[in-house]
Order: sequence, then C-alpha cells, then structure tokens
Amino acid sequence: MNGDEQLLNGRVYGAEHDDPNPGPLPHRTYAALVGGPLDGLLLDIHGWRTEEVDDGVALSTELTRWPGGRALYDPHPGEPRTPGPGVTCRFYYSGDTP
Repeated sequence: MNGDEQLLNGRVYGAEHDDPNPGPLPHRTYAALVGGPLDGLLLDIHGWRTEEVDDGVALSTELTRWPGGRALYDPHPGEPRTPGPGVTCRFYYSGDTP
C-alpha cells in the first residue's frame, strides 16, 4: 500500500483532506468502496432508500481516467447488507465516466 492509499483507507468520501477526524461517525451508515481510484474510502449512505443503494453511484474525483470525471461504484446483486449504523455494504468499482 503506497502513501496515497494509506491516506484514503478508512476515510469518508467527501471529507476535507485536512479534517482532523475524517473517519466514520458511529451513528451513520456507510458503504465501503472496493477497487478503483477510491478503494478504501467509505461512502456515507445514511438515510438512503434501498432503491438508491441498489442504483450505485458516480462519484466525482480527480483520480479517474478523465480528471474531474466520475468513478462508478455499484453493489453486487444479492450481496447481503447489515442493517443499522456502521459499514453495512460494499460498492465495487465498475469504471469511469467523463
């Protein structure tokens, strides 16, 4: 794991780089991002409906093939989800889009 990967691991997507506590909050719900440019980050999905989680996400990042593009992450169909706060599911990298 290189230095950039260590900085991302366990951080919440969208947290400021200089945030003294960029990690998850105990009362929130998160999806772990797996693979791709945002591997190791957590995405706050607190309050999302099941349909929203099923749709996956396109997350803005400078780390895609197209700077300023979006990294696409989707859940695997049928993968179990844990109810309640904490990390409840995983979103897997599926590609980039401008």
